[in-house]
Amino acid sequence: MMGREFMSASRSILLGTAAALALAACSESSSYETTEAITTADVTEEAAMDIEPPPPPPAAPGADEGGASETSSLPDIPAAAPKIAYVYSYGFRVAREDIAPLQERHADMCIKLGPLTCQVRSLEQNGAEDDYGYGQLELSVAADRAREFGRDLVAAAQSEGGDQVSSSIEGEDLSKQIVDTEARLRSREVLRDRLMEVLRTRKGSVQELVEAERGVAQVNEEIDQARSWLQEMRGRVAYSRITVTYQSEGAGPGGFFEPIRKAIGSIGPVAGNVIGGLILLLTVLVPIGLVGFGIWMLVKRVRRREEPVEKAD
Repeated sequence: MMGREFMSASRSILLGTAAALALAACSESSSYETTEAITTADVTEEAAMDIEPPPPPPAAPGADEGGASETSSLPDIPAAAPKIAYVYSYGFRVAREDIAPLQERHADMCIKLGPLTCQVRSLEQNGAEDDYGYGQLELSVAADRAREFGRDLVAAAQSEGGDQVSSSIEGEDLSKQIVDTEARLRSREVLRDRLMEVLRTRKGSVQELVEAERGVAQVNEEIDQARSWLQEMRGRVAYSRITVTYQSEGAGPGGFFEPIRKAIGSIGPVAGNVIGGLILLLTVLVPIGLVGFGIWMLVKRVRRREEPVEKAD
């Protein structure tokens, strides 16, 4: 009996010791997990604290007082500047013998700027043996340099003793035409791509494929035409046209040779008008005369046939 009680007590002690060890192990595990979680949280918070927040955007100058009112009063900037083609005209009066040198000087000024800035389009000179002479120079100048170059032309003419007698500036807004042409060009290109896809995949009947080929040819022609128009309009906007005219002073209205010069100069037009009037008159009268002559001959022949009959009666 004593041995059984001793063994039972020993089992109870061993079971209690095992339970205590198990509880201690669980306690250490939970404390380790808690410590690890706390450590991880602390590291995360420290890393987050180490990251500095982004600096605030710099304040606009003058935004402390009345900034809102100043910002609202600024003008709205357009999305695209208007596309305007400018045409400049200048007229100078100089001595007849100075027209050619001044014209050549203006052309040389254009050539010195380079072909990307200025091009000479045409140069014309004419004059009679009297004191009257005339010349014309047409240029294409980069739009951003046109006004400045015009002032240089005036200064060069005045340095040669010439006087500026006329000047004008005309502008044509091509914005809508350019936008419409670009939109049409894009739509034609999309249509061409679709037709090319039909031809590439060979989907459809033979008639549909033939119509697609014809459509591609027509669309390509429209695309080339639209591109040509677009390039021409963009060129007019990028380069302004400048027309310079030169004229000399002729004889005064009370001069002795002025009426004679005008009369001699009008001989050609007067003679041409007279001859032209005669030609018009003949053009009208000849057909009428032929018709009248034919009617008269017909009436005369009828009368000749009627006369013998009357005599016989």
